[in-house]
Amino acid sequence: MTTNTTKTPAQQPTPLLPLPTTAARIGVLTGSALALAGTFLAWTWTEEFPGNLTVTGYPGGLQVITLAGAALTLLFTLSGMGVRGLNWLTPAGKTGPTALTALGVLGTTTYALAAISVQLGGLINLEPGAWISEIGALIAVIAALGLPGDLPPDDENTNPWTRFKHHLKAPPAPRAKELANSVEILIITAAFGIGLYVFAYGIDTYSELFVGFLITVALAAPALFRAGLIARLNRLTAKHRTITLTAALIAAACFPFTQTDESYALIGANILIFATVALGLNVVVGLAGLLDLGYVAFLGVGAYTAALVSGSPQSTIGIQLPFWAAVLVGAGASLIFGVLIGAPTLRLRGDYLAIVTLGFGEIFRITMNNLNGSAGPDVTNGSQGIPNIPDLEILGFNFGAPHDILGFTLGRSGNYYLLMLLFTAVVVMVFRRSGESRIGRAWVAVREDETAATAMGINGFRVKLIAFALGATLAGFAGTVQAHVSYSITPEQYLFANTVPPNSAFLLAAVILGGMGTISGPLVGAALLYLIPAKLQFLEDFQLILFGLALILLMRFRPEGLVANKRAQLEFHETGQLDVPEQRLPDDNVGTAKAGA
Repeated sequence: MTTNTTKTPAQQPTPLLPLPTTAARIGVLTGSALALAGTFLAWTWTEEFPGNLTVTGYPGGLQVITLAGAALTLLFTLSGMGVRGLNWLTPAGKTGPTALTALGVLGTTTYALAAISVQLGGLINLEPGAWISEIGALIAVIAALGLPGDLPPDDENTNPWTRFKHHLKAPPAPRAKELANSVEILIITAAFGIGLYVFAYGIDTYSELFVGFLITVALAAPALFRAGLIARLNRLTAKHRTITLTAALIAAACFPFTQTDESYALIGANILIFATVALGLNVVVGLAGLLDLGYVAFLGVGAYTAALVSGSPQSTIGIQLPFWAAVLVGAGASLIFGVLIGAPTLRLRGDYLAIVTLGFGEIFRITMNNLNGSAGPDVTNGSQGIPNIPDLEILGFNFGAPHDILGFTLGRSGNYYLLMLLFTAVVVMVFRRSGESRIGRAWVAVREDETAATAMGINGFRVKLIAFALGATLAGFAGTVQAHVSYSITPEQYLFANTVPPNSAFLLAAVILGGMGTISGPLVGAALLYLIPAKLQFLEDFQLILFGLALILLMRFRPEGLVANKRAQLEFHETGQLDVPEQRLPDDNVGTAKAGA
């Protein structure tokens, strides 16, 4: 009696990896290990280059960033090889994250070598540790070209560059097994803790170190997406939304306590002002689909109103209201201007509406200049603005004085950062509630097709006017804090475009690059658009060139924004659906046609 010894597919032994794939992974491991080891050796002989790269035994400056990138590449490679305990690192893509992080290590190390050579005067200033890390990073990238893509390439396109492009694409991460709620909450908390540490480290960097940090983060972030870790984290945050918002608020509140320099806390406060105004613009542009190029004027209305009623010695009104009253007056003034400007202009669409709003922004700035007592009534002191705006004092808490909290000394910038964080939380709540309401669905309907929305009974003009008024109110709301943070208000702060945000161009870019119609998108976009120019000032004339190049690349490879909703992803990318098949005659008609022929 013969016995069937055929094994089922589940019983088949796992085939060995192809030799080229194994060699490529060994190459990535070897190169990453060399790059990591080189960071413990001196990269230059003099301390004139920032970061103290002369010490052997522990890394510093740009060496720390290279070490972090090399360690992440090693972990992703080992996870792709199926090492027990590391499989969770790459639930979706096994090779794409490795290629991206390896490229980040090479970019950071190459930039470091170039910066040392240019600043110190030649390659002679490089020590062996720099060359070891550079050669190791190069080996890792070349070996990564030999790894098979997570999505198989076409039969006719099997060259290394095509395979490398497939590393940038990964299938959706498989749904993970359910974990205990306590474990999922712990994962969310750890994720926000890591995010706080990375942000605090980045804002604390300087000149050349920040550029290296930016290169690594720019490639490590998509690597986490391709690995599937971000997708799984999004599922957890969607499941525990309240816990997520609480963790985000706590992590943001801890930021000023991680900083010892007041200038960095001031950057954080200005980022929150910029982000809050961008979120208000997201109501107008992202939800209602109205292109507003003069939105920064509403920020100016709120700031000027608060400056006039907050007790400045140069105020022509000469009154001092409590802060809560000044906030209401500033937000109310912006609301009135939003209705007055929106009522006659919102019957326009597209480019015509954009031109009118751009004109309003310029009219506001020119009017503030002319209210100087010479060309017009003496209200705003003209180009001199309103200086010496006093610091706030709420319930005996003076925001201009340092305070000891939990053993940490919080200065003026930290105080205003926490106040602005509270304002940001209020604006986020308003945006979320309004977007999920009936009027929010009406905004989306008008944005997608106003004619169809009108046919369904939606009053398009009324809906757009509400969006315009709400966006103006939120901008004026943030402007009341900006007036106190900046000490003085001048018309030049509210141009359409200049090198210092916030301005209308940067606000619109923050919404589009971050992700229109989302909550976290404008916050992320505003943080990047404010932080990057502030940190690249040492590049002087090349600052805007590199900044513009980064925006072009981002729009080329992720036009839907950094944090995009599903609708935007479907609009800007292929859905992977099959093409519609060609129409064919039914069998009966075919036979009839043949008979007729």
